[in-house]
Amino acid sequence: MDFLFSTAFKVRDYECDLQGIVNNSVYLNYFEHTRHEFLKHIGFDFARLHKEQIDPVVYRAELDYKLPLKSGDEFLSTINIEPKGHLKLIFDQKIFRKKDGKLMMQGLITAVILKNGKPIRPTLFTERF
Repeated sequence: MDFLFSTAFKVRDYECDLQGIVNNSVYLNYFEHTRHEFLKHIGFDFARLHKEQIDPVVYRAELDYKLPLKSGDEFLSTINIEPKGHLKLIFDQKIFRKKDGKLMMQGLITAVILKNGKPIRPTLFTERF
């Protein structure tokens, strides 16, 4: 596995639906938390950025469900990033089950950076990775 950043999780019971698998919407929360942890890792505080009226926002989310996670499963949520055009960042995010390394979910999350509500170049972030 080759990635810029990863963080570990464990599936909690309440994240599962009646089928006993992680509800599809929960994966967006896992990915969001991973992006926030990545920002901390490279020296940014999400709340401080907002106070400075700098807001990374999701523009688009594409998700491919591969295999279901179940309660108690431990997994890694990973990130790779590439700029797209002048304003967008693509977060290539994947979830791998720890016990066997299987790819469970992959997503492409497109984000833009707003300052005072207007898109800006993401150089503030890209200079750090």
